[in-house]
Amino acid sequence: MRKLILPIGLALFLFGVFAGCSKNTETPLSPVKTGVDDFAEPTGQAANLYQHGPVVNIDGEDYYLAGAPDGPNGATDIPGHSWIEVRPNVLTGRHVNTGPFGKSKWWSSDAPDGALLYKVQGIIDTWSMNNAKLYAKKGFIHYHEMVRVSDGKLHPSKVLWLRHIGMRSFTLDGGPHPEFAHKVKPGIDWEFIPNGMMPYNPED
Repeated sequence: MRKLILPIGLALFLFGVFAGCSKNTETPLSPVKTGVDDFAEPTGQAANLYQHGPVVNIDGEDYYLAGAPDGPNGATDIPGHSWIEVRPNVLTGRHVNTGPFGKSKWWSSDAPDGALLYKVQGIIDTWSMNNAKLYAKKGFIHYHEMVRVSDGKLHPSKVLWLRHIGMRSFTLDGGPHPEFAHKVKPGIDWEFIPNGMMPYNPED
């Protein structure tokens, strides 16, 4: 009997391993999964490379961030934001108090025009309730849509998960959703347009 116990136990162990590997689990990219940030702030000449309206390649196709067409050659982007892609699917950005086409003090009525409001960290990943909960724990409570450069259509499954880190004290009382107005202090803004739990439906 002893000779049979070991092989059976080993077989059950291996079955469990392979069964676990075959599950269709959704897990965010490494910055959230491991809890280690990988959003190095560019320094020196690299700090001048932030771009409003960048082209981001996702799964072999070029995308813009959805928004006003006020980037280079009509590229769309979130107003007041500029970005550097620090590695595939990971962006670091700056969010200043400027609106679409340079509109003054669009995000905040009590911060100076053009002032740096946030540093922004973004991860391109799918939406699922599991992902939404995992990202929310790390401060990525807002996602933004990506639109294809060629035809303006939304990505069929992926969004840009965003974490906004306040750089000053101010009132966020403008932008596209003034109904989410609140006071901001330096550090992660846990109230910045919290749409993360809302399902992403690109067909709507």
